[in-house]
Amino acid sequence: MDSEEEYMSGMSTDAEGMQEYSGDEMSAAEESHKYPAAPDFEDDFDEPDPDFGISSKDIGKTKQPAHIVSFKVLQPSDIQHQQDAMINEVNMILDMRKEDAAIMLRYFRWNKERLLEDYMDRPDKVLEAAGLSSNTAALPKLEAVPGFMCDICCEDEDGMQTFALRCGHRYCVDCYRQYLTQKIKGEGEAARIQCPADGCGRILDSRSLDLLVTPELTGRYRELLNRTYVEDKDIFKWCPAPDCPNVVECGLKKKDLEKIVPSVECLCGYRFCFGCPIADHQPAPCELVKRWLKKCADDSETANWISANTKECPKCCSTIEKNGGCNHMTCRKCKYEFCWMCMGLWSEHGTSWYNCNRYEEKSGSEARDAQAKSRTSLERYLHYYNRYANHEQSARLDKDIAQKTEKKMIQLQTTSGMSWIEVQYLHSASQALQTCRQTLKWTYAFAFYLARNNLTEIFEDNQKDLEMAVENLSEMFEKPIGELSDPKLKVDIMDKTSYCNKRRVILLEDTAENLAKSKWTFNADLVAPPVVNTRR
Repeated sequence: MDSEEEYMSGMSTDAEGMQEYSGDEMSAAEESHKYPAAPDFEDDFDEPDPDFGISSKDIGKTKQPAHIVSFKVLQPSDIQHQQDAMINEVNMILDMRKEDAAIMLRYFRWNKERLLEDYMDRPDKVLEAAGLSSNTAALPKLEAVPGFMCDICCEDEDGMQTFALRCGHRYCVDCYRQYLTQKIKGEGEAARIQCPADGCGRILDSRSLDLLVTPELTGRYRELLNRTYVEDKDIFKWCPAPDCPNVVECGLKKKDLEKIVPSVECLCGYRFCFGCPIADHQPAPCELVKRWLKKCADDSETANWISANTKECPKCCSTIEKNGGCNHMTCRKCKYEFCWMCMGLWSEHGTSWYNCNRYEEKSGSEARDAQAKSRTSLERYLHYYNRYANHEQSARLDKDIAQKTEKKMIQLQTTSGMSWIEVQYLHSASQALQTCRQTLKWTYAFAFYLARNNLTEIFEDNQKDLEMAVENLSEMFEKPIGELSDPKLKVDIMDKTSYCNKRRVILLEDTAENLAKSKWTFNADLVAPPVVNTRR
C-alpha cells in the first residue's frame, strides 16, 4: 500500500487537478453555455445523448461504505412513543380498551399483523390465550365489601379495602400490594402478571396496577415493560455501556453476520457490535471473534511456558515435561519409550543410553517433524496473540491518557493562549488513537484465521500502514506541553490524526467488501453450529 508521504502527495496532486479544472475548463464551459454553437443544418437528425445507464433517480445518490450499517438510536421516550402508537392503532381497529390492547400486543410479541389476523379468525380463543377472559364488564376499582373475608390473609375487618380484576377473584388491598411488590421487585415480572387466584390466567393491566401500588413501584413496572418490548424485537439491542438507557435499532438479519460486521455507535459514544454483546470488533466477523476469544482463554496463559519447557509424545502426542536429567523418557499415558533429545525410539539407541548421537533414525525423524509442526503452529498463534494483546494493552493506556487529555488541554490553553476550540485537536487525536488501536487489535485475530493468498498480502499491507500511522501519532501525542504549543507540531498532529482515520477506513472498507463478496478464505468454518433443541 502507499506510504504516508505518497498518500499525502497524491492528495495534493488531486487537489491541483481540481484547481486546474475549476479554472480554465470551467470558464470554457461557462462560455459555451452563454454562447451555444450554431446548429449544423446539414445533419438530418440529432442523435440522442448517451445516458450511460444513469437514471435521474441515481443522480445525487452516494454509495454507502461496505463497513457501515444503517442503524438508529432510540431514547426511552422514543421507545414509549413507539409502544403508544401501536397500542392506539390496535385500540382503534379492534375497539377495545388501551390497557387490553397493550396486553394483546405483548402476548403476540408486538407483532401487530399476526394479532389482527388471529383475532379476526377466532376472537374468543385469542382473548383467553392472551389473559383477557372476563366474567364482568365493570372496570376494576377499590371498594369495601360488607362481610368480605380475604382468602389469603383471612382478614374480615369492616371497611377493609378490596380489589378484584375482571375475573372476579377478590382479595384485600394489602395482600394484592405484597403480591405485586414481590412480582415486580423480586421477580422482575411486568408484562404477564396474573391474578393471584390459583389457576386463573387473567393478566393485570396497567390501570389496575396504578390503583394498587406506589409511584415508585409504578416506575419500575414501566421500566420492565419497556425492557420486555425491546427484548421481544430482534431489531433492537440495549446499549451495553454502564447506566446507558438507550436502544439501538438495526434491521440486520442473523444470517447476514457471515458477510458483515455490524458496528453501531450509541449517543453516549460507546461503539459495539449489534450481532454480539461485545465492543466493536471490526474487521473480524462475530463467529471468528467467538472462536478467537475461546482459544485465547484456553491457550494464552500456558502457551509460552509449554513452548519453552515441554515436548509431545511421538506416539500419542501427550504433552510431557522433563523432570530429570535422563534422556530416556517413558510416556505415562501410552508407555511409549523415546529419547528426549532426538525424539527417536529408545530401543534404536543401542548402548548409547545417555548420549544421543543419532539423527537419521526413521522414527526420530518422523517424531521431529510432528514436533516441528506442533511448535510452528504454537509459534504462529503466539505471533498473532502477542500483537493482539499488545494493542489491547496500548488501547487501555491510551484510554488512561485520554482521561488526562482534558487536563492537558487546559494547561495548553493557559500556557499558549489558545482558545478552547483551538486545543480540541488533542481530543480528536486521543479519540483516533483509541479507535485505531481497537481496530488493529482485531486485525490480528482476523489474520490468524486467514489462509495465505494475494488478498491476505493486501490486508497485511493495509494493517502495516495503519500500525505505523498510529505509532507516529502516539509518539507525537505524548510530547510535553511545551512542545505541543508549537504551531508546526499542532499541524503535524492534526495531519497525522486525519491520516490515521483515513487508513483505518481504507482497511475496513477493503476487508468489508471482500467479506460481503465471500472472497476471504478462512482456516476455520465461520458458520455457527445450529442450536439443537433437546426438549421433548
